[in-house]
Amino acid sequence: MSSNYRVRVTKDHLVFSAAHFITFNGNICERLHGHNWRVAVEVAGDLDENSYVYDFIALRDGLQSIVNELDHRVMLPTKHPMISVVPEGKEVIARFEERRWVFPEEDCLLMEIANTTAELIAYWIGQKLIAQLKLTPQSGIDKLQIEVEENFGQWAICELKITD
Repeated sequence: MSSNYRVRVTKDHLVFSAAHFITFNGNICERLHGHNWRVAVEVAGDLDENSYVYDFIALRDGLQSIVNELDHRVMLPTKHPMISVVPEGKEVIARFEERRWVFPEEDCLLMEIANTTAELIAYWIGQKLIAQLKLTPQSGIDKLQIEVEENFGQWAICELKITD
């Protein structure tokens, strides 16, 4: 008989308020707007010598530090094919076609993703958490799943396989 173990962390304080805009259908660009985002994490893998998949507190604290980085920011994608995001002095200038936004640099989070969709934000958070917690196959973790709630009841989920 084989066993599959997972641990999940979601807390009332794993939330962040942040602004974004996305593009879709080629050249449609939303207006800048914000959400109160909520985040959850789940990891799957083998049990360790303590019969843990992963320590809940370490998982919670790792995710909390990333949530804190996102809180009260304008999230801007740096890999979008049609949105230019350029830091200039103490400002960040974003452009899409004829539209132009100027933000204080300290208010922005430049994210190496193609669009600030909930799905890609979940991916970004997952990648950061894997690096921060140093998750590897040798650590016994096979998968990490990040869930991002953009609006009540609207979740994007990204499952990442842990590789070397």
